[in-house]
Amino acid sequence: MNKRIILWAIACLICLQMNAQNKIEFIEYDLPNGLHVILHEDKSVPTVMVSVLYHVGSKNEDPNRTGFAHFFEHLMFEGSANIDRGEFDKYLDEAGGVNNANTSQDRTFYFEVLPANQLELALWMESERMLHAKVDKKGIETQREVVKEEKRQRIDNQPYGSILEEVMKRAYTKHPYRWTPIGSMEHIDAAKEVDFKNFYATYYVPNNATLSIAGNIDIKQTKKWIDLYFGGIPKGKDVPRPNVEETAQIVEIRDVVYDNIQLPAVIHAFKIPNHNNEDYYAISMLMQLLSQGESSRFNKSIKTEQEKALFVGAFPFDLEDEPNITITFGIVNAGVKPEDLEKAMEAEYVKVKNELISENEFQKLRNQIENDFYTSNATVQGIAESLANYHVYYGDANLINTEIDRYMKVKREDIQRVAKKYLKRNNRVTLYYLPKQN
Repeated sequence: MNKRIILWAIACLICLQMNAQNKIEFIEYDLPNGLHVILHEDKSVPTVMVSVLYHVGSKNEDPNRTGFAHFFEHLMFEGSANIDRGEFDKYLDEAGGVNNANTSQDRTFYFEVLPANQLELALWMESERMLHAKVDKKGIETQREVVKEEKRQRIDNQPYGSILEEVMKRAYTKHPYRWTPIGSMEHIDAAKEVDFKNFYATYYVPNNATLSIAGNIDIKQTKKWIDLYFGGIPKGKDVPRPNVEETAQIVEIRDVVYDNIQLPAVIHAFKIPNHNNEDYYAISMLMQLLSQGESSRFNKSIKTEQEKALFVGAFPFDLEDEPNITITFGIVNAGVKPEDLEKAMEAEYVKVKNELISENEFQKLRNQIENDFYTSNATVQGIAESLANYHVYYGDANLINTEIDRYMKVKREDIQRVAKKYLKRNNRVTLYYLPKQN
């Protein structure tokens, strides 16, 4: 037998064994109140990750009350009917656990990582948060100041911190993606207590939530605790979803933003499909081709060889609705004009449109994708979050095992095709970030 064939067969066998070892087993079911539950048992670790994904993000907000989803990310730590104000973190600290939350355009995600013997504590606390969190005047006033300070630190006083806000309000004219999760402080200030209570009653209900648990658990006992703490929570009304068709973009949108920066930046935001379209996977690989690692196209050519950029990057968003967007950007090197940086970026678009990437470059790209995919699910934290995401956005939690196949189906020709289809001037927002004039 040819030596090359033997090596190929061995490599295939190793891949099959790795895939079998990496398969993530889980069970999932629904409670009568609509709460979706996903459980992954792993006796090899000493910890457990408990997470609740509420299918509510900034896109669910009233245009006159933006920032509510992110505000609730903070407000839900105020306590509940049975947890005194400020004691949420205290319970977890004493149990040796950590917790956090994050908000996007499409979801709000809460989680705790604790020693395995503290699972019941986390379930009780999350059920308290879902059933009767403290949504009152005192907590609202406290968190108003917290959120304002966060906006000052992360956006207002952060160089280039407003890029996402400036991009989104130009990329979208109708869809609620046109504002970012931080929202408007004026809207938060104008909101009444009843506005917050109504938002909580609408979205923080079991039929709008996914409870995903991974780690050293006993499935039978965990089910009993879930039924005990969550089974009696009343089902909410049908959750409203935005049904907005964004206006098709036919010409490039160009603008200049003046910021408290020293070096100009160039930002391109292209409209793309969401993750349910097979083109998304080719676009994702295209963005990695352009910017992942020092040997990527942008870094090697624009940053290292031409020295036109101090920093360059490219990444697709993973928005639930369409159109989705992908962003490419660069910060100019000292003495370089933004027009020259943009020309260099344009040259890389033209190259990937006109020339099929080499087999070696393509294989390297596939290796990066595989490594990123399996690394993201190498911890109980990653597994719990991935299971919840796949269920909510794709309707198939088992994509935690199979989504990699969608990437592996992408061919070199697909990367070239999506570059031609989506990296077009009339499909993008272009922003120049320039230093403020004194």
